[in-house]
Amino acid sequence: MSTSAPDPSPPPRRELPGALAPLGGPVFRSLWFTWAAANLTMWMNDVAAAWLMTSLTTSPVMVALVQTASTLPVFVLGLPSGALADILDRRRYYAATQMWVAAVALVLATLSLLGGMTPALLLALTFANGIGLALRWPVFSAIVPSVVTRQELPSALALNGISMNLARVVGPMIAGALLTVMAGGAAVFVLNAVLAVAASWLILRWKSQPQTSALPGERFVGAMRVGVQHVAQNPRMRIVLLRIFTFFLQVASLSALLPLVALRLPGAGPATFTVLLAALGGGAIVAALCFPALRARFGRDAFVRAGTVMHAALSVAVVFAPNLWLALPAMMLLGMAWISTANTLSVAAQMALPDWVRARGMSTYQMALMGGSAAGSMIWGWVASHSSVNTAVVAAAIAGPLFLLATRRLSVEGGAEMDHTPAAVAGVAEAPVIPIEHDEGPVMVTVEYFIDPARADDFARVMQDTRAARRRQGVLSWGLFRDTAVPGRYLEYFVDESWTEHLRRQERFTAADRDLREQRLAFHLRPEVPRVQRYLADRAMR
Repeated sequence: MSTSAPDPSPPPRRELPGALAPLGGPVFRSLWFTWAAANLTMWMNDVAAAWLMTSLTTSPVMVALVQTASTLPVFVLGLPSGALADILDRRRYYAATQMWVAAVALVLATLSLLGGMTPALLLALTFANGIGLALRWPVFSAIVPSVVTRQELPSALALNGISMNLARVVGPMIAGALLTVMAGGAAVFVLNAVLAVAASWLILRWKSQPQTSALPGERFVGAMRVGVQHVAQNPRMRIVLLRIFTFFLQVASLSALLPLVALRLPGAGPATFTVLLAALGGGAIVAALCFPALRARFGRDAFVRAGTVMHAALSVAVVFAPNLWLALPAMMLLGMAWISTANTLSVAAQMALPDWVRARGMSTYQMALMGGSAAGSMIWGWVASHSSVNTAVVAAAIAGPLFLLATRRLSVEGGAEMDHTPAAVAGVAEAPVIPIEHDEGPVMVTVEYFIDPARADDFARVMQDTRAARRRQGVLSWGLFRDTAVPGRYLEYFVDESWTEHLRRQERFTAADRDLREQRLAFHLRPEVPRVQRYLADRAMR
């Protein structure tokens, strides 16, 4: 494992109030500026690329494909980028993503200046730029919890949302101004390269302390498998993914059709759409600054319920607004509802993940978010084309809250938070007496329990939790067997992919795993601890 931990002796922090408290830490402050720069480059590149495409071709399909080329890498590289962020040094990996963006921007600028750009080449380079943006999101999400306290994490994520929304407003404005100065977008691309290089420099100035391990690094494919398996066996994470997918399925109705909504307003002009987006971003910023006070009074489920219902009602208000002056305040309130729900679910996802798999888990979160947005855009666009824009938005506004009502028993905060603090494995396993190579395996582990048969049902419930915990740690298979000759004797078995993965799973042991182990031991009747045995697959049988 070569991820980075925070420097044990960080520079002194400034005391800032409420929502701004995380910015008092110099490490988070530096990372926040790199995030702001990355968001600016994203929005400026999208605007410049779309404008440049209009000068290269009159095909509406090619112009629309610019947005597709920009977002498609998130789907293609979501899980792979999360796996890389978990198995490589996060600081250097994050810096490398920014240098990639800078290199693509310089190529775009050069071709624009030399007149060598073609529609197909622009799409390819836009996709290449999207690769850098897709790679940076999981690693940044994984770094943030390591540089702020658990209490500051909600505010830190809200500040990241502020960065995104500021960039949403400022980025297109800067790009538009530069496009008027230099046609072809070369000036925008040059500025993007400068910002990306500056962001990379700020990242490399962060002196993190690598978390070293005597074990070989995780294999890429294996890391992806474990990431998917962890999320599949993490009940809180599954609920969060469902919530973020369905929320953005609902949100996509207005966001995808907003240009058409803007065009129907009286006196609509080129600036109408931009002003509506600015109101949305402004509302999100205001809400983010109020989060500390609001979170002290309301839980996460209340935020999700209120945000979903408010977004639905305000979407309807926007599409039926008779003029811009009524649409703008509705958009601002809508932005508050949007960021409140999205930020709440992002915090829930972060809290549900241990550090060793955080980037992989957050990459699945981003894929669910983008998947909901993409599916919603297609569904509500189809509805609008066969009826009307108003009908599509109203349908989404009804569907979102109805789904929330149907799944009201699913909670993103129910029960105590799992304690993912690393913990030492109780007891020392016997050292193997045979030589074992790191890649040898699979490895089967058995654990013997003797329990009171009258408590078998309670024991089974604890072992169901044990099964999920073992699977989250990466085991290939798990089972529990009863002895037919000795009542109350149970044998648990699980299989690790290799000897290295067996040892790595022990490194992933957390306080939550220790608590679960104590629950199992409470059923064990023998004075000695349960007998543990390890078996290595024989070479002749592989």
